[in-house]
Amino acid sequence: MKKILLILLVLFFGAAIVNAQRAKIETKFVTPEMLKEHAEFTSDSTVATGLSNVANKTWCYVNVKNISGTAAITGATWTLLSKPSGSNTTITSISSMQWWAKLKPDIKGTYQVKVTMTTSAGSHDTTMNIYASDYVGVGRFQGVPAVFPNCMSCHGATPSFVNIFNKWQETGHSKKFKRDIDSGSTTYALRCFPCHTTGYDHNIKADNHGFDDVARTLGWVWIGPPNPNKFDSLKTHFPSLVAYATIGCENCHGPGSEHTLGGDTNKISISLNSGICAQCHDEPWRHVKFAQWENSKHSEAVWSNSFAQNSGVSGFEFNGLNNCIRCHDAKGYVNFTKGIGTNTVGMISASHEVISCQTCHDPHGGPNEYQLRTRPTNSDTLANGYHYAGGNGKVCLDCHKSRRNNVTYTQTRVTSSTWGTHHSVQGDILLGQNAAQFNSVPYITGSHKNISNACVTCHMADGPDTGHVAWNKVGEHSFAVKDQTTGYENVEGCLSCHPGVTGFDDFMAPADYDGDTQIEPWQDEISGCLHNLRVALPPVGVDSVSWQLIAADSFNVNLRKAYWNWQLLEYDGSRGMHNPFFVINVYLATMGIIGVEPISSEVPTVYSLSQNYPNPFNPSTKIKFSLPQAENVLIKIYDITGREVYTLVDQKLQPGIYNTTWTSINNDGKSVASGVYFYRIVAGDFVESKKMILVR
Repeated sequence: MKKILLILLVLFFGAAIVNAQRAKIETKFVTPEMLKEHAEFTSDSTVATGLSNVANKTWCYVNVKNISGTAAITGATWTLLSKPSGSNTTITSISSMQWWAKLKPDIKGTYQVKVTMTTSAGSHDTTMNIYASDYVGVGRFQGVPAVFPNCMSCHGATPSFVNIFNKWQETGHSKKFKRDIDSGSTTYALRCFPCHTTGYDHNIKADNHGFDDVARTLGWVWIGPPNPNKFDSLKTHFPSLVAYATIGCENCHGPGSEHTLGGDTNKISISLNSGICAQCHDEPWRHVKFAQWENSKHSEAVWSNSFAQNSGVSGFEFNGLNNCIRCHDAKGYVNFTKGIGTNTVGMISASHEVISCQTCHDPHGGPNEYQLRTRPTNSDTLANGYHYAGGNGKVCLDCHKSRRNNVTYTQTRVTSSTWGTHHSVQGDILLGQNAAQFNSVPYITGSHKNISNACVTCHMADGPDTGHVAWNKVGEHSFAVKDQTTGYENVEGCLSCHPGVTGFDDFMAPADYDGDTQIEPWQDEISGCLHNLRVALPPVGVDSVSWQLIAADSFNVNLRKAYWNWQLLEYDGSRGMHNPFFVINVYLATMGIIGVEPISSEVPTVYSLSQNYPNPFNPSTKIKFSLPQAENVLIKIYDITGREVYTLVDQKLQPGIYNTTWTSINNDGKSVASGVYFYRIVAGDFVESKKMILVR
C-alpha cells in the first residue's frame, strides 16, 4: 500500500512540475501611433513608456504572460489589491489585446496589481507594484543650480552620475528644446513640446508637475516663432522651469518624486525597452524610426534555453563571442560594450530583451556619432584575429561575424549540429576573411570591405518615400535591403558606385559558375553554387547536409574545412552580394577538394574522361571530364587489386566540362599508400577507366 501511495505522489508531483504554468505581469508601452491605430484605445488614452513607475494621472497598461508552461492563456482576472488612501482608481481588462488591462492612478503612491492567469493546463496568480509619481526635473541644467527634489540635487554628489550627466548635456536630446525655440522652424509649436521637454502631457491633461504644469504655475507662455533670445529669456525669468526644459532623466527613467522619498530604487526604472524611445519616435510621418525598427529582425525575440550560461563559458568575463547573450540580448550586448561579463545561470525567456534602440545607442551620450556605443579595446577583430575599421558599422560587426577561428576550429572534430561558424557571419564575408584554406594561396576579395561605414552604408541607406509600398520596410532602421512581402529591393546604397542599377538582378555575374549553362545575376549564380556544394557534401547526391555523416568521417580535415566553408557562405545570407568574388573563390576551391568544379559554360559534343594531372602526383591530382547532356555522374577510385578506395563524385550534373580533385584520402579519412590506382567514370551509358600513380 505504501508503495502505491508513493507512486501516486510521484506521479502527482511529476505532473504538477510538467504542467506548471507561471504568470508574469508586464507593463506595456503605448505609442502615439498605437493610439491612432487601435480601436481599443479611447479618446482619453495616454502614451505610456512601459515602465513600472508612471506619471500620476496617466494610464498604465499591463498584460499577463505565461513564462513557464506552454499552454495558451484562456482567461485573466485582474484585481487591484491595494492603492493609496483616498484613491478611486480601478483596473479594467482589455481582453481583446492579448490579456491586457489598464489603470489610471489618481494619487501618488504604490498600486499593487494582481492577476489570476487561467490556461488549459492550470492557473497561477502573481502580483506587481506600480508606482505613480510626479516629475521633479533634472536640475543643474544649463548652469541653473539643482534644487531638491531635482535629480542632480542628490546625484550631483556621486562621480559616476556626474559623468553620465556631463555626457548627456552634450547630446542632441538635452539641447533639442533650446535649439528649437531659439532657431527652429517657424512651424515649431506647442504640439512639439511633449517630446522635447520633461513631463509635458501627451493627449490628455494631467497635473503631475511636468513642464506644462510648472510653466502654467510660473506664468511662462510660449509665443512663436522661435528666435535666438527665447531660451535665455526663459532661463532669466523662470529659472526653475529650466530643469524641465529638456529631454531629461525622467523621460527615460520615469517620474521620480516617489524615488526621491528615501531613494527607493524600485521606484525609478532602468530599462532597455524600445517603448521608451517609441513614446516620441513612433509618430509618422515624421518620426518613423520605431516603425522601421519594428519591421527589422532585431525586434524579433530570438530565444534559446542555451542562453543560460555561466562563468564556465569561455569569454564570459567580457561577453566574448562564445557567450550567446552578447548578441542575443539587449543587456548582454550593453554589458559587452562596457567590458562586463553576463552570468545568465537560470535565465529564462521572460528576462530576455530584444535588440532595441538603447542596445546600439547610448542614451547618455558619448564620443561616437549618433551616440553609438563604444566597445572594449581590441574587440574590433574577427575570430581569426583580423582587425577591421568599419566606421559606424562596427556596431553591426560586433555580432555579425563568425564566433570561431577556422584555422584552429576545423582541427576539432564535429560533435553536434552547433559545430562550425555559427550564424550571421556577414562581417567575415564582407571582409573576405576566415574561410578555410586548402593550400597557402589566399582567397581573392572584392572592394566592399573598403566601404567607410561597412554595413551601415548599404543597409541603412534612405528608403522610399511616404506612400510607397515598402515605406519603412527597407532602409534606415529596418536594416533591410529587400522587402520580402513585396519583393522591392532598395539599392539606394549601391548607386554611388553602381549608378543606374534598379535591383539586384542588375548585378550580373561574369561567368556561369554554377554550371547550369546560363550566365545569371550574382545571387542566382551563388544560389546555384550553394546548391552544388550541398549536393557534394554528405550525404552526397541530395540537396542537404548531414553533420552526423561528416562527424562519422572524423579524420577527414578537408571535409570539415569544406563543411565550414559551406556554413560561411550559406549563413551570410546575401547570396554573394556582400563579396561575390570572395564567395566564388571559396566555392571553387572547396568544390575542387570535395566535388566537381565547372571550368566552362561551353557544352561539349561528346563524353570524355581525361588523364589526371599531374601524374604521378602527391598529394592531390585533378581529373577532367565532359558531359554533352545532363547525367548522374559516378566517379570512383580503385587500388591495383580492384578494391574500391574512394567515391569521388556521385551527383547529377548539367552539360559542361568539369574538374574534380582527389586528395588521396580514402573514405575513413586516412591517407592511402603509394602505388597504382584506377579511376572510373559512369555517366549514363558512358563508362571509362584510366590509371594514375601516387608517389609519397
